[in-house]
Amino acid sequence: MANDWLMNPALLMMLAGLLAIRLPTKLLGPLAVVTPALGLLMLCQLPNGEQGIVSLYGLTLTTLRVDGLSFVWAVIFHIAAILAGLYAWHVKDRMQQSAALVYAGAAIGAVLAGDLLTLFLYWELTAISSVLLIWANRTARAYTVGLRYLVIQVISGLLLMAGAIVHYQATGSLAFDHLGLDSPGGWIIFLAFGIKCAFPLLHNWLQDAYPEATATGTVVLSAFTTKLAVYALARGFAGEDILITIGAVMTAFPIFFAVIENDLRRVLSYSLNNQLGFMVVGVGLGTELALNGAAAHAFAHILYKALLFMSMGAVLLRVGTVKASELGGLYKSMPWTTLFCIIGGMSISAFPLFSGFVTKSMILTAAAAEHQWLVWTVLLFASAGVLDHSGIKVPFFSFFYHDAGYRVKEAPWNMLLAMGVTAFLCIAIGVWPEPLYAILPFPVDYKPYTSYHIITQLQLLMFAALAFCVLIRKGWYPEEIRSTNLDFDWVYRRLLPAVVKKLLAWMWRLDSAVRAVAMKAVHAVIEKVAQSHGPGGVMSRNLSTGTMVSWLSVFLALYLFFSFYW
Repeated sequence: MANDWLMNPALLMMLAGLLAIRLPTKLLGPLAVVTPALGLLMLCQLPNGEQGIVSLYGLTLTTLRVDGLSFVWAVIFHIAAILAGLYAWHVKDRMQQSAALVYAGAAIGAVLAGDLLTLFLYWELTAISSVLLIWANRTARAYTVGLRYLVIQVISGLLLMAGAIVHYQATGSLAFDHLGLDSPGGWIIFLAFGIKCAFPLLHNWLQDAYPEATATGTVVLSAFTTKLAVYALARGFAGEDILITIGAVMTAFPIFFAVIENDLRRVLSYSLNNQLGFMVVGVGLGTELALNGAAAHAFAHILYKALLFMSMGAVLLRVGTVKASELGGLYKSMPWTTLFCIIGGMSISAFPLFSGFVTKSMILTAAAAEHQWLVWTVLLFASAGVLDHSGIKVPFFSFFYHDAGYRVKEAPWNMLLAMGVTAFLCIAIGVWPEPLYAILPFPVDYKPYTSYHIITQLQLLMFAALAFCVLIRKGWYPEEIRSTNLDFDWVYRRLLPAVVKKLLAWMWRLDSAVRAVAMKAVHAVIEKVAQSHGPGGVMSRNLSTGTMVSWLSVFLALYLFFSFYW
């Protein structure tokens, strides 16, 4: 067994996270910054290729793989961990600092994993460590939301394990390469990735959980989980046409929820869902330009989304709320935070000279090159919507609009420094994208600053800004009020439980003879299943005990879901 797995920077991060539990609180801030910086240096020293080969019970595991795809994700995950550590320098809570380091380390380990079993272990560790950032808020609502979040994330992991077992039985390999959708195992793994990527109808855990984390915890959460899922899709399912449709829907539907949402961290969570859609479209297109665009946009998105969440975290720290209906006029007290929020808004809106412009346009160009004109149109509409709800709404209602009367201190020095460095990177990538392009998975032959790209984007942005101004002046823009917006989670948290309860009550009132027939049918099904797994049964003849483990995983996932929501 080779010992080069010890060079995995993920292990350094997780070891530091465990060490944080016992360190004096004054050392937590330095540890949170120095550890990922050392990890980044370790990463840059690693040669390309598969390393950390481990033999376990006849299985060959590749615990460390560095190539063009994994490297770019590992780099930005380290940078995000450094910036998040600096932003949370003042936090003396061991639970938060420890969880953040372990969470970042697990995400880095997952993108460097070369096999499905190693991926599964890191995948579940991200779920267990990240929920602590929600529970660290120490409120009753945070506890309940954290439980829901954990159930969904564990279900994703269980499906990944079940899919990996089915895939192994079909192919004899656990290698985490292109999986495709040609087999049941591939579809199960695809669903596991889709849950973590917040696919439409599977997305509500994101808007439910992220706004309930601590001011610093939301910044950490925004960087890793969903982008890890995008990486997994790019590794396992690049070029699958279904992802183009899924991604296009993801870009469009969150816009409407973000516009009417009052909680600005929830607005940014819907916006995060929207931006994931661009990446998923890039993965679905599967061309070199599209995959480069997905990787580059993930890189840029982690930075500007962190910057927006940082600015809202600073507001939450000083004011105690991020409700748009309760804010306004904060530019007088928090001018630097205001500036950094505007830079984040311009970056996510893809203004020229900002990071979003040089990454998002790659995906749009790739869609046009493949003659996906309907998808291209949806992406264009979604780009205009982003300006409305993240580029304008968040800074406008937070720092301008009407004066809510708050006179507070500016954000702490470490928060300002973290926001300043992140804002600098957002501008630097927009002005000089070549260093980012140089580490993308494929050679880049793309020029973002053409007259066509610039003029088209500026026209789009100006018309979107004009529409916002007209709606505000006419009083047609949705009013920022205290409200609860119903999303798809209402179906399985309220509607389905009520329907099932009514149905069971109705069935119980049926005639006893009808109940007897129903029970007889149920017993017949159970007997058939038992016989199929018994001696000579179909399941026992064709499938190994590994399949039973996968079935148990699926049933456990269903049990977790129904036991929590029912």
